[in-house]
Amino acid sequence: MRSASHESRGLGRDWRFWLLLVALVAILAALFAPRIVRIGNVRDLLLVVDVTGSMNVRDATLAGAPATRLAAAKRGARDVLAGLPCGSRMGLGIFTERRSFLLFAPAEVCENFAAIAGSLDGLDWRMAWEGDSYVARGVHGALAMAGGLDADLVFMTDGHEAPPLANGELPAFDGRPGEVAGLLVGVGGSDPSPIPKFDQDGREVGFYTEQDVPQENRIGPPPADAASRAGWNPRNAPWGGEPATGTEHLSSMREAHLRALASQTGLGFLALGSGGGLLAAVEADTRARPVEMRVDIAAIPAALALFCLALLFGLGATTSRRPERLPTR
Repeated sequence: MRSASHESRGLGRDWRFWLLLVALVAILAALFAPRIVRIGNVRDLLLVVDVTGSMNVRDATLAGAPATRLAAAKRGARDVLAGLPCGSRMGLGIFTERRSFLLFAPAEVCENFAAIAGSLDGLDWRMAWEGDSYVARGVHGALAMAGGLDADLVFMTDGHEAPPLANGELPAFDGRPGEVAGLLVGVGGSDPSPIPKFDQDGREVGFYTEQDVPQENRIGPPPADAASRAGWNPRNAPWGGEPATGTEHLSSMREAHLRALASQTGLGFLALGSGGGLLAAVEADTRARPVEMRVDIAAIPAALALFCLALLFGLGATTSRRPERLPTR
């Protein structure tokens, strides 16, 4: 008979016993592991997307293929949504004509991820109710709206004002610069491109021409050089007697204009697709809100238990002894 000391030494050398013991302890730890409380940073955002006609220009790129500016903006918005930590909130609005319109107030991103993502995917240029595009006024209105919701603003646009600003001057901003934090995101290429034209049934029928869009804003007093224009008359033709010409029927991302608008309102600026990460820019130009987060650590000991059991049965199958042959007579 084997002695007790010999059996204990055999038990100590049995790696299967120790693997099974570690797995059992890990399973118990996973069942009774407490949640760790830590401080995390979340954000409250109002995302406003430009849906005016110039956002249909195909000078963006998605997965190596040409795409509209609106499609690129929606893709960027999805990336921001996916990158926000649980506890953050995101609301959605659209811009067209001269105002920003709220679709829904900021909601928690993890519980409402599918609903928010579906709303982003559903954004369409047909949601616009007018053909004008007073971008600066839309940003001013979106800032007031975000402030009322206690959220920061992310405004995605190509910056194409239609009609162009009178004398190229920004409209007055009634708010305080920097009171609402946020980011202006420029969408589109830097080279002027034609703007697709659609009929009343939504079918693309070509591109806008010089005669289709206003080339000059003739609201307010005429510019200083008006007297030198052909056909000028101080009473009957203060802007000159000839129709305005220009390239407003071609569109590009108006970076200089958006940077001036960002400076006026205290927002940050990022050109989408310029090499910088959109989520990183959003985090840099918006306010973090510290909250307590409960972290469930049960997955760590559970993974250890699974590893030990897999090792136990895996190695056990490969190192099992073959049955001894009976002696032949």
